[in-house]
Amino acid sequence: MDNLFASQPIAGATLARSDIERLIGGAARTLIDCDLEEADLSGLDLTRWRFERCNLRRSDLAGAKLEGTVWQGCRGPFANFSGANLSEAEFIGGDWNNCAMRRASLTSTRFTGSKLTGADFTEARAMHIHFEEVLLVSAKLPGFSFRKEALRRVDLSGADVRKGDFRMTVFEDCSLREAMVAGSRFEGSDLRGADLGGLRLVDAGLFRGATISREQAGQLLGELGLNVR
Repeated sequence: MDNLFASQPIAGATLARSDIERLIGGAARTLIDCDLEEADLSGLDLTRWRFERCNLRRSDLAGAKLEGTVWQGCRGPFANFSGANLSEAEFIGGDWNNCAMRRASLTSTRFTGSKLTGADFTEARAMHIHFEEVLLVSAKLPGFSFRKEALRRVDLSGADVRKGDFRMTVFEDCSLREAMVAGSRFEGSDLRGADLGGLRLVDAGLFRGATISREQAGQLLGELGLNVR
């Protein structure tokens, strides 16, 4: 009977670290409409837990084990995921603006329909990551690898993607407007579905080997001070 109750979702509760610690063990838990604002969940093992419409504003999940977690419709501005293991996690909808994912493990992590404006992914370890309908405006992604990924409706306007790996990446209805792209690699990428306006090219050959449209070519040459007629 205890195991039966342990499998029931917890809804509408305000939870602190001590409450979460009592829930750990046995089956993964589901939290719905719970308030975890500023909660210290650092280092906890929450593998496969599910969070739906929860408030995680300024919560601390640094170093937590979060493999296979699901975060659906949550609000987590300024949440701290630094050093956490988010492999195979799913972020579906929700507002995660200015969250910290520094040094996080993001293997096969999926972000769909989410707001990540100003998020910090510095030194995150990402492989096979999936972004779709995501706002990454002014996000920090230096050295990030998008290699061979298909980016759909991803807004990287003003983002720091210096030394990023975009080789063989396909952009569909995306924006790199005024992004910082110095040192990035675009060989084999298809940029025809990306807004490249306002890019300041420090290397005229930055997009060598990439596919762009005639209109984009004119834009890029215009940024170099050339008149295209």
